[in-house]
Amino acid sequence: MEARKRLAIVASHLRPLTTTTASSASGLTTATASSDSCPARDEEADAADCVFCKIARRQSHAFVLYEDDVCLCIFDSNPLCPGHSLIIPRSHFSSLGTTPPSVVAAMCSKIPYLSDAIMKATSSDAFNLLVNNGAAAGQVIFHTHIHIIPRKTRDCLWASESLQRHSLLFDGTTSRLADTVREHLKSPDKKEDTKGQESCISKS
Repeated sequence: MEARKRLAIVASHLRPLTTTTASSASGLTTATASSDSCPARDEEADAADCVFCKIARRQSHAFVLYEDDVCLCIFDSNPLCPGHSLIIPRSHFSSLGTTPPSVVAAMCSKIPYLSDAIMKATSSDAFNLLVNNGAAAGQVIFHTHIHIIPRKTRDCLWASESLQRHSLLFDGTTSRLADTVREHLKSPDKKEDTKGQESCISKS
């Protein structure tokens, strides 16, 4: 029963925001949640309706913790815990796979800086870094975002932490899977992605 409750909490924080607003105690207007704010459509239509794009354009309110020319860090509107935050790019990219390596690198470069401040502010011991990439992985808002979720010892936040894990088998099945992954990494499109990422990183 407890595991089911935690799963419900995890699912609830993934709902996207709507344009319906409510005033917070601090006077800042924040958006509320809905399941149909940002459907998976073409990129241009998504950008017009996407709540994260509206936040980046200052057309929708949020608690903005940090911003630069590439990305913003905001509080999740349905947090798993106090301090649960999101790093979002200013430009609209529907998934991690469509996000340019330079943008991913810029977002990830801010993780140590942002997570340290969030952990200190929430008196947390650690944090989870999470990306829901694709509908099957739980992505509901189709605008790339990275979750920073502060954690405390024995907070039992994830239902999966109570599940028994099994040791990796060094057998033929695992070996074939590893070979298949390596073959995909050698494909022409992946080589181009790698070259682009190395170029972006070297310039930063």
